[in-house]
Amino acid sequence: MKKLLSIILCGLALFSSNKTTAEEMKMTGKKTLVVYFSKTGEQYGVGNIKEGNTAIIAKMIAEKTKADLFEIKLENDTYPTAYKALTEAALAEKKANARPKIVGDVTNFADYDVIFIGSPNWWADMPMPLYTFIEAHDWSGKTIAPFVTHEGSGLSSIPDKIKEATNADVLKGLAVYGHVAQNERDKANEAVMAWLKKLGF
Repeated sequence: MKKLLSIILCGLALFSSNKTTAEEMKMTGKKTLVVYFSKTGEQYGVGNIKEGNTAIIAKMIAEKTKADLFEIKLENDTYPTAYKALTEAALAEKKANARPKIVGDVTNFADYDVIFIGSPNWWADMPMPLYTFIEAHDWSGKTIAPFVTHEGSGLSSIPDKIKEATNADVLKGLAVYGHVAQNERDKANEAVMAWLKKLGF
């Protein structure tokens, strides 16, 4: 049974090779925030969904770490709901290095010590609205834990891109399949718990 659980967790959670380890970080007592961007509508491998894959994982993390939660939303959301059209729009934004306008912000961002950043994997990168959020804040002294939902691409270079954009300490990341987040919540939950334990939560 333990061997089977280990195989399942390995299939769900992919950890990046960043240098910062759980042993080096004391997470207890840190003020924690979960920031994420997620999409509903038609998604690969899960059909039309009413709650985004990344949103599901973000809420699991927030619940387990008692973190505050902030969803990044567009001021003018023109993303298509059809999957193929969405991928085309995402690629066009990436090529243009776009910074779509977002609404709202985190109150007292400076007070947070650890920030989880959640993202779907779009063309081996974060959606551009995440860059809009990241570039609007000072990440000095912050520790970031990235998590990604995907259907085969894993974390790609997203942790490295976060490191480049923030110059913060970036912990080992978590990658969860979107269809697992949607349809196999127990397995997704196990992956989240194992990752958080590894990070020292």
